[in-house]
Amino acid sequence: MSQPDSSRRAKSIGHYILGKTIGEGTFGKVKLGTHILTSERVAVKILEKERIVEVADVERVAREVHILKLIRHPHIVQLYEIIETRRQLYLIMEYASGGELFDYIVAKGRVPEPEACRFFHQIIAGLEKVHAMNIVHRDLKPENLLLDEHNNIKIVDFGLSNVFRQGQLLKTACGSPCYAAPEMIAGHSYVPHLCDMWSCGVILFALVCGYLPFEDQNTSALYKKILAAEYKTPKFISEAAPVTSPHPSISRSR
Repeated sequence: MSQPDSSRRAKSIGHYILGKTIGEGTFGKVKLGTHILTSERVAVKILEKERIVEVADVERVAREVHILKLIRHPHIVQLYEIIETRRQLYLIMEYASGGELFDYIVAKGRVPEPEACRFFHQIIAGLEKVHAMNIVHRDLKPENLLLDEHNNIKIVDFGLSNVFRQGQLLKTACGSPCYAAPEMIAGHSYVPHLCDMWSCGVILFALVCGYLPFEDQNTSALYKKILAAEYKTPKFISEAAPVTSPHPSISRSR
């Protein structure tokens, strides 16, 4: 016996059949989608309009969509299509089947330096494109770096990003504390692209070491370590690696 039409509609949007949930966000879920005709797999970010009520949230979503529309680069996740219904906003996006770089680091323990170098080069290449368009990400971390089927980096989650003018300083502190630049956590104005570069340095450390350079359960103590640049390079790192004693393990940022 066939299912009611309403049930079939609930499992598809536009030309895509919706599958399993592959992620959770502030405003909804991310589901795996499959194009009905081509069988191409996509990530469908479903934003529930009833959750986007505060002015700041509306601005955040609008800014993220605007930025994703602008950027086209091999190492930045692509936005293919936007479908709007009365209750939801569907962002049809490129699907990165390899999952988060975070999980890759955890599974490996630490990433061999030649491979870490390749990842880092791809992150910088994507970020260079972002900064060339006067856009700052402000939430770079392994959880926001996905891997495609060929283990290539895809930068995602531009929810905290912003557009800046040449020479403009920003003041808003955002992102994950473990990856935040000293000037940001100190409450000072900061050069937009430099805060992203600091986060990249922390990511590189996490890649080659398997743990974070700055970590503490107490946020105040964590900030003091970052401001004092209090970290050490393990002995197993080669002199060629531009990073700097063993720490328990990399953990999901707060």
